[in-house]
Amino acid sequence: MPQRRVVTGRSQEPRQRFAEELRRLRSQQGITLRQLGERMGWDWSLFGKMEKGDTIGSPEVAEALDDFYGTPGLLLAMWELAAGDKTQFRERYRRYMTLEAEAVSLWHFAVSVLPGLLQTPGYAREVLSAGGLKRPELDQQVEARMGRRELLEGDDAPPFRTILSEAVLRTPLSDQGEWREQLQHVAEVAERPNVTLHVLPLAAGMHGLDSTTLMFLRLVDGRTVAYTENAHRGELIEANAPVERLQRAYDAMRDLAMSPTASLKFVLAILEEVPCEPST
Repeated sequence: MPQRRVVTGRSQEPRQRFAEELRRLRSQQGITLRQLGERMGWDWSLFGKMEKGDTIGSPEVAEALDDFYGTPGLLLAMWELAAGDKTQFRERYRRYMTLEAEAVSLWHFAVSVLPGLLQTPGYAREVLSAGGLKRPELDQQVEARMGRRELLEGDDAPPFRTILSEAVLRTPLSDQGEWREQLQHVAEVAERPNVTLHVLPLAAGMHGLDSTTLMFLRLVDGRTVAYTENAHRGELIEANAPVERLQRAYDAMRDLAMSPTASLKFVLAILEEVPCEPST
């Protein structure tokens, strides 16, 4: 395997530096984005977004570009630096939040934690605390998350479909009273006309999204974008091809999930299992 070239200290802003290098290399080759897409076998719009810094793509794309441009290991190393740039991650998350507020419909899958749109203050506080947040930032983040719930309220609220892995509902909070409140809130929201809730039983087995929390946003211009998240990072995906692949995986998983009626009964059954707080 060829030895990687060293990325120099010029990379003060990793994502911007990565995008600049991609533009420079393509310009050096004298080809258009469409020509690059045709030769690489990827949607050319992905490379356009990478060159603008809107996305960094995947490590597989970076490796393929290294092969194409004859820069063994350089772009992959720069991709790794860009992927670890926390400032840029926050900027991309802020862009996602803006798009979420403007979306005309939303589809979601939760692999381990309830979506912020369904969380109660007690649930949000425990989840964010487990992630390492401390006061006063913790208080600010809980308040901000509660503000997001307004998106699903009112007559003009957008349609929202969520598929919850059974594991989400089997992982209680440390405070039983808070956990009861959270389950009651999920059951109440599930009965709103704009909300469709499914539960994916553990018995469904492995599927294409078994390690990925996912949200699709349908935008006013008809485009669909996706946001994927794991315990360490999130990524906003706007290129058509990867969004379509995620949609196919989502549709296949939805076929394995319980119906909305059965799902609500499942949530209520779990709620019955939670002990009531003793009277004083």
